[in-house]
Amino acid sequence: MSARIPPTALARTFARSFLIQASWNYRTMIGTGFGFAMVPGIRALFRGREAEMEAAVGRHLEHFNAHPYLASVALGASLRLEADEAGPETVRRFKTAVRGPLGGLGDALVWATWLPVVSMAAVGLYWLGVPGWLAAGLFLLLYNTGHVGLRLWGFRTGLAAGRNVAGRLAAAGLSAWTTRLRSWGVVVLGVLLGALLGGAGGLGDAGALWTGLAVLGFTVGLFVGHHVWRPAAVVAVATIALLATWGMLR
Repeated sequence: MSARIPPTALARTFARSFLIQASWNYRTMIGTGFGFAMVPGIRALFRGREAEMEAAVGRHLEHFNAHPYLASVALGASLRLEADEAGPETVRRFKTAVRGPLGGLGDALVWATWLPVVSMAAVGLYWLGVPGWLAAGLFLLLYNTGHVGLRLWGFRTGLAAGRNVAGRLAAAGLSAWTTRLRSWGVVVLGVLLGALLGGAGGLGDAGALWTGLAVLGFTVGLFVGHHVWRPAAVVAVATIALLATWGMLR
């Protein structure tokens, strides 16, 4: 398979995966972006067979939806299936089977865990005295290292495993990583609150309005937070927004 797809075509396919949401729409979701990303690999596989090339691109422009970072798993696996001449219906069935799990795993790992944890860590560093530009830079470095690494791992895993990628995903233990990161998120949140409360004047120096909002947010989160969609992300974003606003008004 690797002999049929040159490294340059694989590199271009992976690079295009970063634009997989650029043409998002209600009809195909990220399907159009998925097909766009597949083009370099398909050109290498079907060189000289124009009709087959057009048909291959067309079937990858159909409806597809998954987490944009873990879509690279399906991208690599679909390219492997095309290289193995698995057939159009096999490719379609495979993509239909993996899109739900890839969406669920990605939402839990990235949106509800990785992003809030890294965001709270950056805000915590700022409240501990790290310059704002440095805290923001560390956030960008850490978050993008994780997200680019996840994309690359997914693409290579899909390319190597093909239709057997489900076993590789299970062995990788992404759900276990999500649990570990959530544990670290509790620690990071504790550090953030400690930095806030231990700062000059503490929370009481913010005045009755902000103290009341903090109490209200805690109460709402305690009783109804578990019913909210992606509660960890909602709490993290709300906390960061309140702290940022407070910081600007002080």
